[in-house]
Amino acid sequence: MKVLAINGSARKDGNTSILIDRLFEKLNREGVETEMVQLSGQVIEPCRACWACGGQRNCVHRKDAFREIFDKMKEADGIILGSPVYMANMSANMQAFLERASVVTDMNRDAGLFRRKVGAAVTAARRAGAVNALDAMNHFFLLQEMFVVGSCYWPMAYGQMPGDVRDDAEGLDIMSSLGKNMAYLLRALALYAPK
Repeated sequence: MKVLAINGSARKDGNTSILIDRLFEKLNREGVETEMVQLSGQVIEPCRACWACGGQRNCVHRKDAFREIFDKMKEADGIILGSPVYMANMSANMQAFLERASVVTDMNRDAGLFRRKVGAAVTAARRAGAVNALDAMNHFFLLQEMFVVGSCYWPMAYGQMPGDVRDDAEGLDIMSSLGKNMAYLLRALALYAPK
């Protein structure tokens, strides 16, 4: 089993990365392979609405890292989306990425590219807007017929400057719970997967 995390933060190895790493600790203990893709330093172009992705199972445009990341998502059993809160929503790079990914899956609906995969979203917030950002990322999972993992509270932690989320003990506990639940769901689904 493999889980791919996409970190939509503009800061490499910042607060969002710390939260994803907390999930990875729990997943790795359960034997789940993990990989994080960080969008920091990259620009993900928005969807051009050209509809050329129909039947292609990926975007046809090659000016950014979208195609490579999307291929990794198709191979993964689980997907984690992580973003800091910007303007009470996810980052612009994550928004562009998910809009493009949604169009590709819509134009290839019969392929069920993410159907029955497991999804989890996390966010780091300075103060407010985290639930809106989580909601937007979870909508992506639900539109793709994925199973969304729950935790013991909203999967968010507080922190403005890099490393601040380490001081949010409850937020870190929530990430641990989310990681355990994701591992459990992945194992349960693997038992019933068609052979």
